[in-house]
Order: sequence, then structure tokens, then C-alpha cells
Amino acid sequence: MNKKLINSFIALLCVVLAFSCGRSKKDKEVSGEDIIPVKLLTLQHGGGGSAVPVSGMFTTDDETVLSFKNGGVITRILVKEGDAIQKGQLLATLNPTEIEAGTQQATLAMEKAERDYQRASRLYKDSVATLEQMQNARTALDVARQQLKSASFNRSFTEIKATAGGFVLQRFASEGQIVGPGTPVLQINGAGKGIWYLKGGISDRGWASVSIGDQASVYSDALPGKVLRAEVFKKSESVDPASGTFLVYLKIKDKGTDLASGMFGKAEIHSSRTSVNSWIIPYDALLDGDAGKGYVFITNDRKTARKTEVSVGEIGKDQVVITGGLEDAKFLIISGSPYLNDGSSIKLQ
Repeated sequence: MNKKLINSFIALLCVVLAFSCGRSKKDKEVSGEDIIPVKLLTLQHGGGGSAVPVSGMFTTDDETVLSFKNGGVITRILVKEGDAIQKGQLLATLNPTEIEAGTQQATLAMEKAERDYQRASRLYKDSVATLEQMQNARTALDVARQQLKSASFNRSFTEIKATAGGFVLQRFASEGQIVGPGTPVLQINGAGKGIWYLKGGISDRGWASVSIGDQASVYSDALPGKVLRAEVFKKSESVDPASGTFLVYLKIKDKGTDLASGMFGKAEIHSSRTSVNSWIIPYDALLDGDAGKGYVFITNDRKTARKTEVSVGEIGKDQVVITGGLEDAKFLIISGSPYLNDGSSIKLQ
């Protein structure tokens, strides 16, 4: 094979390769292999507030924890959990021996103080005792009378009586148990005659986003298909050490509800504090959320994807509240995000 023939073969091979490459590039552009199909969501400001989730227990405004004023040994507890009670009913008694002894000592001390004062008064009239001695005896008598009054008062609290008619919710102690002053013995309520509340825990961010008077929707598995109307009645000013969350009380507006104290419930508080510069987006559109920050893909020309950092507010089950980062965005990419990079070409699905 001569040199001329070899050169001709090489030239022909180059032409074929160039044609193949050009066609391959053209076919790739036509097929759209680098263009990612996506779905878009037109961005609109939230404005209506976000739903803050709460879960907790139903309770009433007339629940009372009963205890003895003084410590001692419990002699009898006359009721069980769930028992119906009437106002003034005797519920529990404390062994009165120690308190009775204290009352008797106070009585004897007062009697002695009366005798001492009478003697000092007579001696003062006979100029035998001084005015100071007579005044000191009078002071000692007054102190003895107050001590007897205190002992008599403590004796009246060796019994626990129902402060209102209702039911026994919990029994914290047993007969024969030694309890201190103020140790809880029984918890009662007013049989649902008072106002019902949902007492639940809330995160610090949720606590900051709700206000007294915010409306809420309350649900319970015990009331399937029923939504109770409620409002934020009170929220704690410090963390509950038992749960590590802030407490919020939702006042139930509906009357005649078939609720029981301790029943589990859930609620969504419709916050009025959410800024108008906020957006509610699908949960799946948020990427790499961490410490109040995250990323989303947006587009303004519907052709190019842009990765944007956003500030995350509340995160719900199916949606997220974005509080910043989307001010200049027109459309949010809500599908196809895992296949995108910043600057990727897109087309509507």
C-alpha cells in the first residue's frame, strides 16, 4: 500500500468520525438527556400563619391535689381511684396521737402562763414585782395562747375532706405510709363540671410562635371524626423539668364534650405570629435541613434551576414554613430535586 492510499484512508476516517460525533451531540441535545423534568410551584407568601402541633392530656380547671398539713402516719384512706365523692366527704385520716400530744402540751403551757401572769400582777400591785416582770409575764401568756391556737388548727387538719363533688382521679399514698407535710395523697376533680383544657408540651420555637388567644383544632382518638374548637389560654414561662418542653394550655370551647381527665389528645395551633414574609412549601422540596437552615431549588425563567439557602421556621408532617431566602424567587421546584445541581437545565414535566 503506497503512501498516497494511506493518506486517503486516514482522511476518510476523520470525516466519518467527525460526522458521527456531530450526530451524537445533536441527538443528545434533541433527546434532552441533560434536561431534568421537574414540577414547579408558584411561590406565595404564607400570611395566614402556620399550624403548630401540640400533644398532651385533657384536664379540667377544678382538679385539686389534697394532702395533710402536717406529717405523720396515714390511718385510713376511705376512697379508691374512680370513686364518686361529695363535697365535705371524709376521704383520709392521719394518726392524731402526735398532734393531740402537741395540743395538750400547748394547753398546759397556756394554763401555766395564766397563773404566772396573775401572780406577777398581784405582786406588782403590792410593789414586790417590777413593771417589767409583770409585762414579761403578760407577753408569755400571749405567746402561749397563740401556740395553743396553732396546735388546735393543726389538729383540725388530721383529716382530708373533699373540697367539691366529683371523682377521685389518683391515689398517691397508702394506709400505714408515713407522709410529710404537703405530700400529695389524693387528686380529685369536679366531674367535668369545670372547663376542659388540653395540657401539652411544645418546642421552644413553637412556644415563641404562639400567642394567648390563638385558635386551635383539637383531636382525640376517643372522639373519632370530631374536631374540638379551642384557644390558647396559658403558656408556661419556663421549661417543664419533667418533659423538657414548654407547657401550653388549650381551653376547649365546645360544651358537653365526652372527655375524661388524663385522656390523650392532639392539636394544631393556628399561629397568628407567622410573618407575612413567609412561605409554606411541601416537605419534600426541602433539602439538607439543619439548625434552622436548609436548601431548595428555585427557578425564575422555568429553564434553569438555582440552589438557594433558606431559613426554616416550623416543620410539620407534610409542609414546612420558610421564613427567609425566597424573596426574589418566582417558582419552587417540588420534584426532581435529587437529580439537580445549581445551574441544571430543566423542563416542565
